[in-house]
Amino acid sequence: MENKSVLIIGSASGIGRATANRFLKEGYFVFGIDIAEQDESERFCPLPADIRDYQALKTVADGSMQSAELDLIVFSAGVHTMAALAESDQSQIKRLLDINLMGAINSVRAFHRRLKSTGRIIIVTSEVATYTPMPFNGLYNISKTALEAYADALRQELNLIGQKVITVRPGSTDTPLARSTDKATQALVDSTSLYKDESKHFCKLVEVFKGKPIAPERIANTVYKAATKAHPRLSYAKHRSIGLVLLNMLPKRTQLFIIKLLLKRKKK
Repeated sequence: MENKSVLIIGSASGIGRATANRFLKEGYFVFGIDIAEQDESERFCPLPADIRDYQALKTVADGSMQSAELDLIVFSAGVHTMAALAESDQSQIKRLLDINLMGAINSVRAFHRRLKSTGRIIIVTSEVATYTPMPFNGLYNISKTALEAYADALRQELNLIGQKVITVRPGSTDTPLARSTDKATQALVDSTSLYKDESKHFCKLVEVFKGKPIAPERIANTVYKAATKAHPRLSYAKHRSIGLVLLNMLPKRTQLFIIKLLLKRKKK
């Protein structure tokens, strides 16, 4: 195959790491952006940078990647938190939005100049991006729904110059982000003063809706398919939660009633 290269943002762990390995297996040269330390190899170039800092990313684009011609940019970075919107800490809100949303915007602004005229951008969002937000997951939902809107707008614009933008919406995946959910729900219980009982019930509800996580390699395979298929879909969903799908088929007022019934139930 001709020399092909991909830039993966969030390449140190989880879906990003699995995606990097998938493209390396296929013979691509991979650039990996992450704030965490990564090991360099013959076809993997780690580039330390904080995606919240546009100037830092621009420095990488104009420095280490000055001569790069990318076939693909994959944005897979993200963080998660559980919080009651009325009680959320300002720094907590800012960090989540800066990474999940502004991280993608900053990355595209910085690295689009390195993308080939026929290149593609794949943005990994979440299955929750298209669902009614669950209580206490609102901040994450807001960031991912906004990220979907950003991808839609970017798709409209880049389509005019022949470049494709594709979203991938994973369900529960065995990543450090997903494994942090238990700690996040417990932190919610410890921090809230408005929803002490409801938050405890919510912890159990999360386990029901989350189900069994799948390996990040399965999402990486979907990303690779979206990157290489001649006529890819605009979006790919993988491992959707049946519970969330069924809940979101109901009218919003009915959803409110069911969630309140589940979270306001009396302790036995």
